[in-house]
Amino acid sequence: MIPMVDLARLLAEQGAHVSLITTPVNAARIKAIINRAKESGLPIHFAELKFPCAEAGLPDGCENVDLIPSPYYFKAFFEATHHLREPLARYLRAQRPRPTCMITDMCNPWTADVARELRMPRLVFHGPSCFFILCTHLMQKHEIYDRITDEFEPVLVPELPQPVVVNKAQAPGFFGASGWEKFRSEALEAESTADGVVMNTFDDLENSYIELYRKVIGKEVWTIGPLCLHSKDLDNKAARGNKPAIDHQRLLSWLDSREPKSVLYVSFGSLVRTRPLQLIEIGCGLEASNQPFIWVIKDVERTSEVDKWLSEGYEERLSTRGLVIKGWAPQVVILSHPAIGGFMTHCGWNSMLEAVSAGVPMITWPCFVDQFLNEKLVVDELGIGVAVGVKVPFFYFTEDSPPVAKRDDIGKAVSRLMDKGEEGEERRKRAKELAEKAVSTMERGGSSMKNIDRLIQYASKHGNNDSDQEEEHHVDLFVKGET
Repeated sequence: MIPMVDLARLLAEQGAHVSLITTPVNAARIKAIINRAKESGLPIHFAELKFPCAEAGLPDGCENVDLIPSPYYFKAFFEATHHLREPLARYLRAQRPRPTCMITDMCNPWTADVARELRMPRLVFHGPSCFFILCTHLMQKHEIYDRITDEFEPVLVPELPQPVVVNKAQAPGFFGASGWEKFRSEALEAESTADGVVMNTFDDLENSYIELYRKVIGKEVWTIGPLCLHSKDLDNKAARGNKPAIDHQRLLSWLDSREPKSVLYVSFGSLVRTRPLQLIEIGCGLEASNQPFIWVIKDVERTSEVDKWLSEGYEERLSTRGLVIKGWAPQVVILSHPAIGGFMTHCGWNSMLEAVSAGVPMITWPCFVDQFLNEKLVVDELGIGVAVGVKVPFFYFTEDSPPVAKRDDIGKAVSRLMDKGEEGEERRKRAKELAEKAVSTMERGGSSMKNIDRLIQYASKHGNNDSDQEEEHHVDLFVKGET
């Protein structure tokens, strides 16, 4: 949702009229951004469609993947999104002027039917890296997923300019698990029938993969990122996502007291739910590293065992060099501070782009879906990461499984990343160079900003021009973002 909200704001700032369609719970979570957009006078309309929790047998308020209380509800959640089809169509028919283009994420393939019905061009927004999308596309194209019986069998991804070896467990593609065949088929069909693809990446980061992806799908690909750089306003950065668990001015004061490049930031995104034993192992590894750190523990991870461990000595012992944030953290604010010298991450693409944009090298700890391939890109291709060594996806473990990374592994990775020697300096140099390119691409005349202009021109040229359209042609881009 965060990059799609960023995209909506960026398009509106360039003169497009934007409708961002979401649901009540998700709208409440981004209320600060909605209020700021209204105050600024940007032509964005935030529309809320009622999410059919009761009809789908979901708990009340279960309107986002990170709110699903148990794996039992996952299928019901994605099936429930299909019930938004008619409400969405009614909303779009009622708009004057009529919307001229629709941008929807991969997890909402049913929007293809709405676009066809209203004769609107439809673009797919891909949240992961182009490297991941390309690899899984090529594996699907060459029927590798159908041939593999052992999920951990090494496989060479075909057609890539250099060798990349993965396994099915680490690169499952969209809806790749057993029992999700119908969802996967619908998603792939919706992607293949889309008029083009919008990606939160930039040419200097993944150029060879972007060009190859454009070639193999035979469609236009607009790279319009890093979207996290769309706003330079500190308050806007702090408002991205949910309500922070810490005042960003207090956070900045803490960071201001630290040496440049000395603090390690540790956060595993919104979806990963780290088990108590693993959280404690992370904490012990951070303590043993003797490195200043900011560590984010999500509310959903705060069991009685974890809270007791934190309160019975850990936070007190580490109070002079460690800050534990319990809840949502303003990540872009943190990563962009000069005191941050490293980022331990789950390798979600939003987080990785935010680190790249800030010139911060990473400790990579992938968990599922796109994250193992993202790790390969950052560690092997870009040379700005250090792998903690996790090889098996998160969902292969149970509550009583031993930690996948021990405190010694974590401590070694921290020492290696924050090292002041030649290896560490080279890594920081590469990270800084990529950050400069990221900033440049989002400035006027940069490749991503040119692509935003081209995207708006495409919508103006190819949109529905029915007789009920107002004489002045407005561009109303629909951004779908409830998952």
